[in-house]
Amino acid sequence: MKRHTAREKALQALFQIDVGRIEPEEAMQNIVDGEELDPFFRQLVLGVVEHQAEIDELLRNNLEKWTLERVANVDRSILRMATYEMKYVDDVPVSVSFDEAIELAKKFGDDKSSKFINAVLSKVKATLNISQ
Repeated sequence: MKRHTAREKALQALFQIDVGRIEPEEAMQNIVDGEELDPFFRQLVLGVVEHQAEIDELLRNNLEKWTLERVANVDRSILRMATYEMKYVDDVPVSVSFDEAIELAKKFGDDKSSKFINAVLSKVKATLNISQ
């Protein structure tokens, strides 16, 4: 599975976990529908779940005039996944995580999502002091 596809599927699983309050394993199985779980897909979903408290705190500190709970469900899942990648996944350049998040926002969010995601992730990147 290409990483772009893994990110799309991970977003769908994270959305189910966030909105449906289901277990990560169940959400992943719902998405792959009996296929074998891609390692990167699995890493993204389980990594976001494992580090969600830290990720959410980082996001809350970089949101202006918004609470994390008010952010659209899809946007929140994209932000969590991109922040996880930027902070915890060393073999993916930050610029790739950034661009992929914006593309996911264009595909799955509303017409303002990509700009919102870009602005928040720019602040997260600065907070993490990442120069890539």
